[in-house]
Order: sequence, then structure tokens, then C-alpha cells
Amino acid sequence: MSIHSKQQRQPTYQWAGGFKKSIPVAMGYIPAGIAFGVLAQVAGVPIWATIMLSIVLYAGAAQYACLPMLSAGLPVGNIATNIAAINLRHVFYGAPLLQYLPTQKLAKIYCLFALTDETFSVMTSLPADTRQALILPISLFNQSWWVLATAIGVVIGSALDDLVPHLDFALICLFVILAYEQFQAIKRYFPIGIAFIALAIASLFTSHWLLLVAIAVCMLLILARAFLLQRTVTGGFHDQ
Repeated sequence: MSIHSKQQRQPTYQWAGGFKKSIPVAMGYIPAGIAFGVLAQVAGVPIWATIMLSIVLYAGAAQYACLPMLSAGLPVGNIATNIAAINLRHVFYGAPLLQYLPTQKLAKIYCLFALTDETFSVMTSLPADTRQALILPISLFNQSWWVLATAIGVVIGSALDDLVPHLDFALICLFVILAYEQFQAIKRYFPIGIAFIALAIASLFTSHWLLLVAIAVCMLLILARAFLLQRTVTGGFHDQ
């Protein structure tokens, strides 16, 4: 009886639907992943290491940041610290999606590992009742696009970098497009406003740790807003 109830709790994954939902991400991942593969070759990173970065690390911004550090021969500890700072925002991505994670342990661990900005953006724009069935397929297809694009970039090598300079800007374009699509889905101005304010404040204090400081400012602004809203609601109840 318990085995049957466990089987009932297993989600039926929508692989075809997950593939379709991954197509918009692929449109950004393919050029950005190719750019990473090309830039890694230009930086002198071995082919096997470039592809392994997309499999094991799988974090677009952090992978781009790795290239100059690897080229400079920085210690592993320094590289790991910088990557942890860049990927700090991913800690907060899991919370809104915890209830939609797969029930299988390995699938759950993989989905947490593969929860990138783009996957989070797609998942939060979906209806709540479809998320658990789509989170694993979308995560897997999205990483597959990224690894495939990296391999293509490695094969193309430095030739494309000579023809099309500033390829790393493709990742920024992808973030802008996904932010716009998510805004169209939820119509909330607050996250965009906080992002601009945090970036402006962080720019006044640092250039080397811009992302980390901006994330910290975002956290403080979000907490301040939540505190004010709670006080407003609590005050409203007291007035009644």
C-alpha cells in the first residue's frame, strides 16, 4: 500500500512540453554557449576542460568569469571564491520552487544544481499545477542546449572570435530578453525597480565586486519592503 502511494506521488514528466518550453532559452543559450566555447579556446583552456565546465559548473556568468582566471593561472581557491560570489543569487532561487521539485532524490538534486537564471525565469512564468511535471525536463533540455553550444564553440575555435568580436555580450542579451518575458508574464515593476536601484548604489562603491554588492543591496531592499508591508498589514489589523 505504501509502495503504491509512493508511485502515485511520482510526477509524470512532460518531456515534449519541456522541450517546447526550452526552445526560447535555446535561442539565447546557443549563441551564448558558442561564444563561451570560442572564448575558452582563445584563452587557451583545453577542449575537455571547456566542455566539463559546461557540464559540472553550468553557470553562464561564472563560466565567462572563469576564463581570465584560468588563463592567469590563479589558485583553485581564488577561482572557487569568485564563482561562489557570482552564484550567490542561486541560493534564493530554490525557495520559490521547493514544493515543485521532483520526489526522486537524484532528480531533485539535479534540478537544484541546474536551476539557472533562465530555468528559474521559465519555471516561475508557468502555471503552478504544471511546474512539477516540467521542472526536470526543462532543466535537462536547457543544460543540453548549453553543453551542445559549448561543443560547437570549441569546434569553431578562434576563427569566429576574429569575425564577430565581443561575443560575450550574447549572455547579457539573453538576460535582458528573459527579464522582459518574465515582466510580460507577471507585470510587476518592483523587481525591475530594485535591480536598477541596487546597480546604481553598487556602482558608487565598487567595480570589481559589482554583482555581489548589487545582490546584497537587493536583499536589503527586499527585506525592507517585506518589513514595511508586514507593519502595514499588522497596523491595519490593530486599527480594526
